[in-house]
Amino acid sequence: MSLRLTLALAALLAAAAAHAADYRAEAGSTLGFRATYMDEAFDSRFARFTPEIRFDPADLAASRFDVRIVLASASTDNEERDQMLVGPEFFDATGAAEARYVATRFRALGGNRFVAEGSLTLRGVTQPVPLQFTWTPGAKPVLEGSATLKRLAFKVGEGDWADTALLPDEVKVSTRLVLSPR
Repeated sequence: MSLRLTLALAALLAAAAAHAADYRAEAGSTLGFRATYMDEAFDSRFARFTPEIRFDPADLAASRFDVRIVLASASTDNEERDQMLVGPEFFDATGAAEARYVATRFRALGGNRFVAEGSLTLRGVTQPVPLQFTWTPGAKPVLEGSATLKRLAFKVGEGDWADTALLPDEVKVSTRLVLSPR
């Protein structure tokens, strides 16, 4: 009797573990941000980032995002601006080589829309940054999301760049991840 109970429990645990899937990002996945300088919007993207995604819409408690972003990989397709971005007044890519976003709490918004209640660590500062996203299930699920953060809370754009009349404090981050199971 004890053996049957043990086997049944093991089968149940194996099924639960298999349900919360771990994913890796496929080629073509993107992570970037949009900012404005002197009323002109510009886009930037990170060429190197590593998302570790565990997500199950039916079991949000078992879900987790852990994304590491190589700050020196930021590109706006403008060499002068790119050098400034990775410099000490903005990302300080030599002093703080990466940013990290971690989320362990999730809320369903209805349909395939969710919020990841995560925190971003950038330049030694950790702040809550909720990420709203849609989850499109399938053999290669797609996660598309966006968040708005205040750059000055992370010490991004210090000195003369702290003037929000030239460079607004709010920055919109967006991502599109095409995923495959690990």
